[in-house]
Amino acid sequence: MKFIRQTIFIFSVISVFACAQDKNPVNKENTYEVVVPELTNPWGFTFLPDGSMLINEKEGKMIHFKNGKKINIEGVPEVYFRGQGGLLDIELHPKFEENGWIYLSYASSEGDEKGGHTAIARVKLDSNTLVDHELLYKATPNTTRGQHFGSRIIFDDSGYLYFTIGERGNRDVNPQDITRDGGKVYRLHDDGTIPEDNPFKDHKNAKTAIYSYGHRNPQGMVLHPETREIWTHEHGPKGGDEINIIKPGKNYGWPVITYGVNYSGTSITNKTSHPDMEQPLHYWVPSIAPSGMAFISSDKYKGWRGNLLVGSLKFQYLDNCYIKDGKVVKEERLLDKIGRVRSIEEGPDGYIYVGVENLGIVKLIQK
Repeated sequence: MKFIRQTIFIFSVISVFACAQDKNPVNKENTYEVVVPELTNPWGFTFLPDGSMLINEKEGKMIHFKNGKKINIEGVPEVYFRGQGGLLDIELHPKFEENGWIYLSYASSEGDEKGGHTAIARVKLDSNTLVDHELLYKATPNTTRGQHFGSRIIFDDSGYLYFTIGERGNRDVNPQDITRDGGKVYRLHDDGTIPEDNPFKDHKNAKTAIYSYGHRNPQGMVLHPETREIWTHEHGPKGGDEINIIKPGKNYGWPVITYGVNYSGTSITNKTSHPDMEQPLHYWVPSIAPSGMAFISSDKYKGWRGNLLVGSLKFQYLDNCYIKDGKVVKEERLLDKIGRVRSIEEGPDGYIYVGVENLGIVKLIQK
């Protein structure tokens, strides 16, 4: 009898966790078309004006996909390929057709210390080779830890360059210290110089490129199509992944406040709020392990315009978030069980394209 009670208890615990993991309903009225096949980890990709794609494979390889063919690009910066580090995001300058600049984020071993940290560079594409390399920002100090490099890149309407860097696994020091890199959102001019009105420009010893701090590992960042606010999402620990709207100089709390716990289940903190720290717009418990982020701003998908799409690495689907009055009011799974969703972009044709590990880049189709 005791054995039966123990078995029932264990089964009940498993059932609770299973229900928690499957709380978002599956929308089956969608499918996909593979556009770029046989990619290992398409961490970031972007569309060129002619409709072709530049794709970053995390291992350090860039691919130009044009007319159904993959062309390997030469001259890619050397990457520190370890753990979550490698060749990460890619973004075109808003005036790319005039100046040709392409922006990259990647893990770099440049510097005196062993290991690596996140770097931001810009390059130009000449035929099938990257040229005119300019290193714009290199976080320090290097570390051999393999986690939390970030990193996404966007431009705002004023031409400012924003990028994210994770706290590199050093949660007790980096995210709350503005004299150190890591656990931050940064802002630069397009040439790498630091804007005079950055929030910590006059703070002694501060990393003056910092725009906001108190982040864990942001792997999603996008400009809202209507409000033009900067939205990010970031990985929590066990639970506590977040969506945030980024404001200059604000502290987003990690690890002083969080809705998550250690992976072992032990407590990080008993606080989920603090008067001097921002609350997330939305958070996930359990964690979905978010990566990639895009708003649907076209009319290609009936009933979905204005929705926010977030990739789930852990549960392997595309999270379709319905937004109302600044809140996520509904979530549903698209492309359920497709694989680890790494990157998301709205294409120039208005369709959503999704980078999936060990599959490729697929086009989302509504049935």
